[in-house]
Amino acid sequence: MSRKHTGDPVVFMEGGPGGDAIGAIPFLIDSGVNRDRELIVMSQRGTLHAQPNLACPEIDRFNAAAVGMPYDAPSTGRGLVRAAKQCRDRLTAEGNDLSAYNTTENAADFAALRRALGIKKWNVYGYSYGTDLGLTYLGQHPRGIRSLAIDSVVPPQTVSLPWAWDSAREGINAVFAACAAQRACAARYPDLARTLTQQVRRLEANPLTLTVPPPGGGTPVKVVLDGGTLVNLLVANGSLVRPVDVPAALYELAAGNPERLARAQAAGATPAIGEFAHGLTHSVACAEWAPGFSQRDLLEAGRRAFPGWPDSVLAHAPQLPFEHDLCRVWNVPDRTTVQRIATYSEVPALIISGTFDAKTGARWGAFAARTLPRSTVVVIPGITHWVVPQEPCAASVLRSFLARPTAPDTRCVSSVRPKPFTIIP
Repeated sequence: MSRKHTGDPVVFMEGGPGGDAIGAIPFLIDSGVNRDRELIVMSQRGTLHAQPNLACPEIDRFNAAAVGMPYDAPSTGRGLVRAAKQCRDRLTAEGNDLSAYNTTENAADFAALRRALGIKKWNVYGYSYGTDLGLTYLGQHPRGIRSLAIDSVVPPQTVSLPWAWDSAREGINAVFAACAAQRACAARYPDLARTLTQQVRRLEANPLTLTVPPPGGGTPVKVVLDGGTLVNLLVANGSLVRPVDVPAALYELAAGNPERLARAQAAGATPAIGEFAHGLTHSVACAEWAPGFSQRDLLEAGRRAFPGWPDSVLAHAPQLPFEHDLCRVWNVPDRTTVQRIATYSEVPALIISGTFDAKTGARWGAFAARTLPRSTVVVIPGITHWVVPQEPCAASVLRSFLARPTAPDTRCVSSVRPKPFTIIP
């Protein structure tokens, strides 16, 4: 909270679904979101600091072991589904109605919070799933919203499992294009798209098993690198492999040195057990994202995005493998008829995207703007998922938007360039 408040407060909507909003506070403060106004942060229903908390230690423990399994093997899928069922059975035995954990109810919680706090108007800022939530909130509860800022956009009318392949293609190709635009990177790492396809195919046919220490050091762990693992390391958007290292990592892999990628994969062996609300993730995904699209639809979307890749890789949505199988045991009702709706609003909006975002492709910001006629669209080069904490220019644009929602200062954007790529001699 700032010492001097000059305007209406900002309420933050965390991503995921299932992320810990309280844990995001340091990033928000460092970005200056509360420099001139109060910052309000609420744990979404089912998340870490809410009651009940829909954490799934069963899935966390499975994910820790899965770094040493082939990513898309049927046996891996059976293990994930078994862990999800164990979590679901426990949560429902505790009296939780998992169908109540959805974006409509989540949005209603924020509307109730504004009323409970006696706030006449506030500004909404959300990223990733928080943009899906923010747009839903604006559409269903427009009263009291002064402005909406959305960062790394998930449009509620289009988000689905097949949609994830479109974003993966856009983000990965943007990294490759940026390398091609830097002379040193282009000379050292030519034809990255072909190299990636070759390595996905090679690893899928002949997975590598290694024992490596995690990135921060410690006891070495067994990891398996197959085609699906490689793709998901890239889609993870810098949390495992920095975009500036991607060209070097691919060429190292092609030359027989998978160490950089293997160490990144080893990071998953030590998750924070019980901190991420997988229960909210799958309640939303299975009710709002998976219905209406078959596994065949997902595969076809993958083929369109990455022709020539193995079907065993393309059959799984990035970051949500085996989700159709999981949803059969999660068993929540289809909510697409009430959720897959575009939000039309005259409320001033700021839409921020990063060109390297392989989770929520940059073009979806402009897509969302079609029904937000008083919106400003900002695309930041060389930035991945959740732009504002990574780029001071984006943070500056957000602060200027909060001060003047219809006329934010976006001049700094034209001077932002992707950082130089790592060059290995």
